Amino acid sequence: MGFRDSAFYFSQFLSRLADQILLFLVPLIVFQITGSVGWSGVAFFIETLPRFVAFPIAGILADRLPAYRLIRWSQGLRAAVCVIGSLGALSAGGIGWLLFLSAVSGALTTQAWIAREGILPQLFPGQRLEKILSATTLADQLGMVLGPLVAALMLAWMPWEYAVGATALLFLLADQVLLLWWRRVKPVIADPAPASGPWYQPLRIAFGHIQRLPGLKMTIFLAVGVNLVLGVTLATAAALVTGALAQSDQNYALLQTAGAAMTVLILTIIARKPIPVGVLGGLAYGMIALGGFLTGIAQHPAVYAIGFLLIIGFDKMFAVYMRSLRQRLIPAQDFGKTTGVIVLLNNLSQPLAGALVGFTAGPEEARVLILIITACVFLSGSAALVAVRRAVQGSR
Repeated sequence: MGFRDSAFYFSQFLSRLADQILLFLVPLIVFQITGSVGWSGVAFFIETLPRFVAFPIAGILADRLPAYRLIRWSQGLRAAVCVIGSLGALSAGGIGWLLFLSAVSGALTTQAWIAREGILPQLFPGQRLEKILSATTLADQLGMVLGPLVAALMLAWMPWEYAVGATALLFLLADQVLLLWWRRVKPVIADPAPASGPWYQPLRIAFGHIQRLPGLKMTIFLAVGVNLVLGVTLATAAALVTGALAQSDQNYALLQTAGAAMTVLILTIIARKPIPVGVLGGLAYGMIALGGFLTGIAQHPAVYAIGFLLIIGFDKMFAVYMRSLRQRLIPAQDFGKTTGVIVLLNNLSQPLAGALVGFTAGPEEARVLILIITACVFLSGSAALVAVRRAVQGSR
């Protein structure tokens, strides 16, 4: 791997590491303070909703402004938000500052992700698309491997307010590595086309593609189901592991790290072995459904861990499948705006899952909710996978 690859991916890794620290802290700190599974679900809802609501706006900006500039703005602003949130919590107290900074940082993460997504084919011309997508996802997952461990280590030595302040340094370091990459490599990236038409024109184009292009609607349907299972798993994980299953914070961090390590293994296999796109989607969907079933019935930490690892690990295989489909089906000039709307629709089910968990009264109700969602997703998704496969074959 040359400098072009390694510096770009290292910047992405640092940014994901910082983002994952924030994602780890929110539900855990809320549960430790409130002792409530329901409040953990509400916190997850507040934390994740802005990430997905921001996608249409982020997609429009990605089609109008240089991607490099958007990524750097995102990283610098996330560092500033962490500092502001940390200082606010130290001076005024309360967990509201944690929820605020996580929500704002999440929206900025969305902007960086969609800007980067649109330029990947230009950065690595001639490389197999699934290999590029696996490598970028692998950089994300390496950040996720260390994120929970770093966060747990921070909490063992300092209050969460100081941990958040330290996270700002990671965002700044990611920005400086990206700056170094830009100056050394000087990549050739086409400028976005000048904006024209009314402000709602990009949204009209995006929804037009979703309506007319074969397969796009079914990909949304599939992703909604997977993200419901993923969302209810993430929203209940801290409470079930540290509460119902009586595991320590360190064991919870190790479980999340193991999940990220599982994705690293899966993504490495995808990057090295040319697996057909249809096989990626079907295998990932089935394993996620099996994982949801195991987490729903688990009365022992080992059974829960197996289910959790299946969901977290194969979710990233499913993500490669979805990203590959979008690159194949969406016209390049409309990629940002259309992807922004699609990912918003795909992922609104994650905060919805957190809201549903907010209505549960305890671990048993949460387990029933997991089983119901998993059963519905598995039964409804099988036909959708077949329809998407036919659409992809027809687009070749």
